[in-house]
Amino acid sequence: MNAPPTGWHDTAACLIDGTGRVIAFSEEERCNRVRHSLYRKPLHAARHCLDQAGITAADLDVVAIGWDTEQLYPRRFADDAEFLDFAVGLDFGDRLPEVVRVPHHAAHAASSFYASPFSKAGVLVVDGHGENESTTIWTFEDGAEPRRERAWPRTSSLGYAYDAASTWLGFSFLNAGKTMGLAAYGRAAGLAVESLVDLDADDFRLAVPPLAERTGRATAEEVKEQYDLTVAAWRERYAKIVGADAPAAPEGGLADDPKAVLVAYTAQRIVEETVTALAAATRKIAGTDALCLAGGVALNCSTNGTLPGPLYVPPVPHDAGVALGAAWTVCPPRERTREPLSPYLGTGIDGPAGSRTPAPDTTDLIREDLDIDRVTDLLLAGRVGAVAQGRAEVGPRALCRRSIIAVPDTAEVNTRVNAIKDRERWRPFAGVTRPEYGARLWERQEHLSRYMLGAARATDLGRRVAPGVVHVDGTTRPQVLHADEAPAVGAVLDTLERRGAPPVLLNTSFNGRGEPIVNTRGDALAAFRALELDFLVLGDALFRKKHEGSPAR
Repeated sequence: MNAPPTGWHDTAACLIDGTGRVIAFSEEERCNRVRHSLYRKPLHAARHCLDQAGITAADLDVVAIGWDTEQLYPRRFADDAEFLDFAVGLDFGDRLPEVVRVPHHAAHAASSFYASPFSKAGVLVVDGHGENESTTIWTFEDGAEPRRERAWPRTSSLGYAYDAASTWLGFSFLNAGKTMGLAAYGRAAGLAVESLVDLDADDFRLAVPPLAERTGRATAEEVKEQYDLTVAAWRERYAKIVGADAPAAPEGGLADDPKAVLVAYTAQRIVEETVTALAAATRKIAGTDALCLAGGVALNCSTNGTLPGPLYVPPVPHDAGVALGAAWTVCPPRERTREPLSPYLGTGIDGPAGSRTPAPDTTDLIREDLDIDRVTDLLLAGRVGAVAQGRAEVGPRALCRRSIIAVPDTAEVNTRVNAIKDRERWRPFAGVTRPEYGARLWERQEHLSRYMLGAARATDLGRRVAPGVVHVDGTTRPQVLHADEAPAVGAVLDTLERRGAPPVLLNTSFNGRGEPIVNTRGDALAAFRALELDFLVLGDALFRKKHEGSPAR
């Protein structure tokens, strides 16, 4: 689990069996409908995992958490029973499972390597902070104990530097994706930025120096105090660079505010320069070119896209991923298939396995049996729709089982979908296609495009046929669909190709502003009604609204 009191955001639960096979995995926000599930135990996510396996909490052997709670909250809990009640809230009956506390970066590292296709890899973990570190380098190899090779202190944190930029811009630290999207405007303009990192051999020093830290003994209170001090120092540094304490424009107009763009791009360059050097150091130390990334900074698609392969980032590199990594630290996969982890491990559209949720009322909608040719016609006519099928994907990226889709043949579709989602007009979108066509649309990526986790420069063809998913700096954040991973979207792509149309779609998460990605049938119908969408593919049905407007074009 990732659970309170240490894992206080992006709480999650993941269930594996005795061979290390993943049975189910869900973030609590998908279940309780509260974005990032701040300070909330992953009770609903845990129940989903148990229901999927057809077991009860009393059948669990081990509960592993991806934090050293004993260091950060010494003597807070009298025993493991009290801790489990606080952290999860399941009824374990008379049989209490063993509790294992896995250091945060160790859990991050395990979640990436064991999900990867590699038998040996260097693993680079970069985030805000673990218990005592913000960056670590590891060597992982099948059949051997993982080795932590290098570590940098908490207050030498790339995550802190980026948090400071995000909050200077008026975002939450949980909105780093907005900062990354805004930074692209600086890249496109060719901005020269002050370098705020000094790289030397296999080391780095940031412009804001680290504080004195108590290694192995710092409590959560100390960590929070030092986080606040370091982020404040970074904000002062950004304010000095641009001569302002905050943007002059509102959030929707930040792309037109030169100071806002400069702050975003300055922070982005800190991450890109440092991670590029650390990636090379990790490969050198581990003695292999195979590289895995994890930690919240590994969600930075722009940085990931600049790194050479072979490179793997799991679908859950952020804190929710330590639920998987903690479990795998206790019980690594015995037989690895060399296939990257499938992300489709969440709740089915009908709710937890075995649940008997009544069918939602759809009498206000027009229902048809699903016809892929009909869906393709709607998309080619300029309609924007959504898809909710099968088990949900895990992680922050919608991977075509909980997605909004459109044909991206004009730049205007970007504007329309941003309006539908009530997002800032400068926010970019991703494209999805099949692997063969993707190789023609953008720079080829070996693994990143499986989970939409790497920016890639669009080709001339990509800019011509899919301008709606090309960002201002000429990149997109592509996804490629293999086989029938997402049946409806895959079938539409194949139908587009058969008809002679470019087999590429705009793909973005199916949710409204400030909401988690939809999870169940009821969530999908509620979002469909609330958003100005033209159609909804829900399981094996196609829904439209009875009072719909004229076609988009």
